[in-house]
Amino acid sequence: MKFLPIIWANLKRRKLRTALTMASVLIAFLLFGYLCAIEEAMNAGINVAGADRLIVRHKASIIQMLPMSHKERIQQIPGVQSVAHATWFGGIYQEPGNLHAQIPVVPEEYFEIYDEFILPEEQMKKWKETKTGAVAGRTTADKFGWKIGDRIPIQATIYEKENGEQMWEFDLVGIYDSDKEGADTTQFFFRHDYFDEAQTFAEGMIGWYLVKVDDPDQADAIAKTIDEQFANSTFETKAETEAAFTRGFAAQIGNITAIMIAIMSAVFFTILLVAGNTIAQSVRERTEEIGVLKSLGFTNPQVLALVLGESCFLSTLAGGIGLGIAFWLISMGDPTGGNLPIFYLPTRDLVTGVICMILLGLLTGIAPAIQATRLKIADALRRAA
Repeated sequence: MKFLPIIWANLKRRKLRTALTMASVLIAFLLFGYLCAIEEAMNAGINVAGADRLIVRHKASIIQMLPMSHKERIQQIPGVQSVAHATWFGGIYQEPGNLHAQIPVVPEEYFEIYDEFILPEEQMKKWKETKTGAVAGRTTADKFGWKIGDRIPIQATIYEKENGEQMWEFDLVGIYDSDKEGADTTQFFFRHDYFDEAQTFAEGMIGWYLVKVDDPDQADAIAKTIDEQFANSTFETKAETEAAFTRGFAAQIGNITAIMIAIMSAVFFTILLVAGNTIAQSVRERTEEIGVLKSLGFTNPQVLALVLGESCFLSTLAGGIGLGIAFWLISMGDPTGGNLPIFYLPTRDLVTGVICMILLGLLTGIAPAIQATRLKIADALRRAA
């Protein structure tokens, strides 16, 4: 800290150059924050997926449905704790741009497996008493301004009612939250018995099963047993852990992580050159001053620390501001208006950002710092003369 006044004075020497360099580093870390949040959104569910949960879908494709009779057979497999099912409804609220998942479920079964979803007991009780009842995630409820007691019309795109009617109406009896960071609070759940009785498309069929196992270490073995149970049948299954299912779903878009790494590598390489050039020029301009410091008793390690301190101070100050702005903007909400299931900056990425700031400072300052330590006092003072 005793070198901080000297470092600050050196940075103020060329105010415009320092400001432009800091701006470039700031923008780089602002971009880093947003890309990390987008990556987390695109990989929604992978990091919060339960290690003790399996997804069981049709072997051919998730759009192929499974019979409800599979549930009892899955439940009898050793190691299976509980089974629930879900189906993609695919409806539209008011206009096509209002995207959110609508899923018919058995209330108590589904929320027992997804225990990260918090629904007050009185709202769950009301849901089980109301056949047309539905619950919405906090994010979706806030997005559309829904409140408990509202009548929510959803236009079907797949499932018509028996009379050919495409408009389904639900009574909002609850709003669920979650205390787990990254949990999806954009979904809209309604009762499967109401759905199954009213629709004509696939009565007695469901989209996929959700299986909770007793021992997460046995999840893969149980998944294999489930598939063997229905092998060579009309409705063969593909069972896998929830994380594997979510990862495979995200992979259909592409390798998001690889794309983000490629973008950020290009950005940080450019910033490395810009910031490195700034520090190198600053050291060259202060050759005689470094010579004076050495003549006053500054050792080579102290000179090394001084130059590295300058580069690290610049990168951490600008990077910290950039990452702070990114965190603030991201905390204000999804820029797409709620179409991303989750949108936040994970703590691990904040830590990664701080590490990148320090590495950037060290990498940009190491070469000029070594050059400064090798400078001889006589040579430095001769240049001053």
